[in-house]
Amino acid sequence: MASRYAFGDIEALAPQVVEPRQAEPLAALCAFGQRVLDLDAEDFGMPEAVGEVPRDLLDRARASRMPQTPKERPRGALASLRPAYALLLEVIEIRWRRREMAALVAAVHIASEYLPMLAWEPVLGHAGDPALIGASVTGEGSRFGVPIEPGSARICDHTRPERSACERTLRVSKEPGPGWRAYLDRQHSQVSQALGDCAVRCRTPCTVMSRIDEPVRADLTDRCKLASEFTDGALVRLRHAAPVGHGFGVPSPEEVETAWARSRASLSHQPLGRAALDGSDGDSYPLPGLPALFSAIAGVTIEPDGLLHEVTERVTAGI
Repeated sequence: MASRYAFGDIEALAPQVVEPRQAEPLAALCAFGQRVLDLDAEDFGMPEAVGEVPRDLLDRARASRMPQTPKERPRGALASLRPAYALLLEVIEIRWRRREMAALVAAVHIASEYLPMLAWEPVLGHAGDPALIGASVTGEGSRFGVPIEPGSARICDHTRPERSACERTLRVSKEPGPGWRAYLDRQHSQVSQALGDCAVRCRTPCTVMSRIDEPVRADLTDRCKLASEFTDGALVRLRHAAPVGHGFGVPSPEEVETAWARSRASLSHQPLGRAALDGSDGDSYPLPGLPALFSAIAGVTIEPDGLLHEVTERVTAGI
């Protein structure tokens, strides 16, 4: 069961398979592993939520955690999304091995929502932290989060929800915890999409883009275009046929492979996508080329994490 990452089952059986003094730490470790596998990023890095979990594992999990208060330290996924994407790659691989396609599609969908923010991270110096983002997106000539009056000469291609989320991100770091968490749950991904629109779809760029040096801006636009193509692709669209979407069907492994093949073909029409995916047919990853694609969008190499594999080894050692 440990080799199949069945942490919940092992947790339930712990009192029956080990001595009482070992059962509690084993159960806590399994609860931790299950939260990470479920991408329960609100809880999986906190010791009070999981009990006796080794500090090094907690620290690695916290790197992918969204801070639950405006001043929480470390900043986790607001400082950098790269550890979170490494973990997503590991979770997607595990879900494939377990033939849990609905959970796999859900993880792919989460990845798609924050890809523009991953692309912007080298430019911002962080992953859209509301406490820091204002310095990069406000100021004279910026339309980021600014209300656009009907008939105004100012044009912004952000949707109304995106504009509302952008306005909120500029002030939410001063709000109490409940408001902060509501923003993370409902609007932070919209800020990610809005930033992607700034780089790719804006017809009249404001100073959010024009303040960036041309070579950096061109590179950012290419990486955001790749993120947008992935989000609009066949693999992410499978979500609408799964229980995590609007229907009741669950895609089969064959349907996932077919959708990824179609997405790869579309992504390869872009020079950056073609460069990232070229030669990845022999990739051992279940969705060949997905780590290379995330790396191209991030501008740095991102490989699947080994956090859950480490949890299985420690669970096995404790049984």
